Amino acid sequence: MSDTTAEPSPADARAGAPALSHREIITILIGLMLGMFLAALDQTIVASAMRVIADDLNDLAGQAWVTTAYLITSTIATPLYGKLGDIYGRKKLFIFAISIFTIGSMLCTLAWSIPSLAAFRAVQGIGAGGLFSLALAIIGDIVPPRERAKYQGYFLAVFGTSSVLGPVIGGFFAGQSTLLGVTGWRWVFLVNVPIAIAALIVVSRTLHLRHTRRDHRVDYWGALSLSVALVPLLIVAEQGRDWGWSSGQSILCYVIGVVGLVSFFVVERAMGEEALIPLRLFTNRTIAAASVSSVFIGMGMFGGLAAIPLYLQIVKGSTPTEAGLQLLPMTLGIMAGSVFSGQMISRTGRYRHFPIIGAAILVLSLFGFHYVGADTPLWKTMIGMFFFGIGLGFNFQPLTLAVQNAVDRRDIGVATSSATFTRQIGGTLGTAVFLSILFSQAGTKIGDAMRSIAPTAQFQAALRNPTGGDPATNKAFIQSMQAAQHSGGAGGGMGGSALSDSSFINQLDPRLARPFLVGFSDAMSTVFVVAAGVLVLAFIASLFLPHVDLGPKPGAANAPEDEAVAVPAGH
Repeated sequence: MSDTTAEPSPADARAGAPALSHREIITILIGLMLGMFLAALDQTIVASAMRVIADDLNDLAGQAWVTTAYLITSTIATPLYGKLGDIYGRKKLFIFAISIFTIGSMLCTLAWSIPSLAAFRAVQGIGAGGLFSLALAIIGDIVPPRERAKYQGYFLAVFGTSSVLGPVIGGFFAGQSTLLGVTGWRWVFLVNVPIAIAALIVVSRTLHLRHTRRDHRVDYWGALSLSVALVPLLIVAEQGRDWGWSSGQSILCYVIGVVGLVSFFVVERAMGEEALIPLRLFTNRTIAAASVSSVFIGMGMFGGLAAIPLYLQIVKGSTPTEAGLQLLPMTLGIMAGSVFSGQMISRTGRYRHFPIIGAAILVLSLFGFHYVGADTPLWKTMIGMFFFGIGLGFNFQPLTLAVQNAVDRRDIGVATSSATFTRQIGGTLGTAVFLSILFSQAGTKIGDAMRSIAPTAQFQAALRNPTGGDPATNKAFIQSMQAAQHSGGAGGGMGGSALSDSSFINQLDPRLARPFLVGFSDAMSTVFVVAAGVLVLAFIASLFLPHVDLGPKPGAANAPEDEAVAVPAGH
């Protein structure tokens, strides 16, 4: 772990820990921000282009695999980076993470199916698991608690920039059939390569940390048992709607997952201080409350982030680029919430009320999305996005600060990786569960909408004489409707085709497309109300965060020694 700190506490001063100047900290931050920009940009680019990618690979309903594979590997790798960073130094691990992420990006450009893309995204995830946790741990090493909120504001600029650029760049690439002889959406991954090369150069030259090796046994058995616990549970979350939730395959996955989870706790207890995630950390009230809250925040956050772009592109007919721009209110909300909370924490030294207020805002905004339908004006949806972003911004920084402030310096690496880990656990579960809910509901909802709308005069007039959309697409749809009606149905079973390739919906006469738009919208409403329910649990967990002062600002005159040290809460 690094021996440097920006403003040493009395304990550190006695140990001879030198201080870093503001300029030195900014120099280090440049390298960290480039690495984080790489991972943050990738997430937003892929999210905005995912619908086009899935349609091109003929598996819209299977897109959850692409996201969950990435999240599984990044989740499992995150706590490993915390331990390995203590042994080999955080700089070496950070460079390794960037390199693995780059290799995964290049492999993704070669994907030929959703399963192959998911496998290559898993490689990316191994690298991504270190980009966030190592950067936050390094900040914990070199910056005192009271000032971390201010310096982490630079990271928020990275997230804000990537949130703005990512959807636009992803939409641009996804909207191109080919670019320089390469399929447009493949550039979504290929663009990472030059950014990664720049990040490697800058990190190698600017990220200078003094490292004192701390020998550990690496808890590989813990990582293996965690994998055994997570993978089958995510598989059943994705496949349960097809297998049946009480089928033999599903029950087998439940059993394997529970065995893996029990094994993980047994291994972690046996490993003690060398555990992947030392269980003693969770006896601390602050860490326990923040971890539980982070799991549910992650679930709700990724559930919303997965469904909102699909709503914009499928229901509202936006292109990927347009959808990216339409997500700007959420980006502005995240930045506003993060900057405001960071500034207030830096001034007051208190953070507890921000996660509580943020969780409440997230619950209300996602529940508000439940009322968004196919005919809801876009400006109303954008208001919901803005407040959803504010809720996220009020949680991002404070929960990380709470965990870092609750442990000794020697535990900052593993505590930070544990905080990231719990949020990713929630995100992994949320993506699998909520996309599974969406696509399990979509077929039924489209069928219901078709039976309700098909007999109407407008729909029947469109069947006889479609005036909008693509003539070839209209003709194919009308023929399939007639075939369904001749077989005794009303076309209600046609929702399945939209789950493999939804691109035809926006090419239909709007009157013919309406059942699909209403069906998808109703299915997304179910996702949003369930996600709101999950975030109620995050709100309850945040109420258990204790009041802890981060101490006076560095350099404050006559600060008592016992107040200058961030006191771990719950001790």
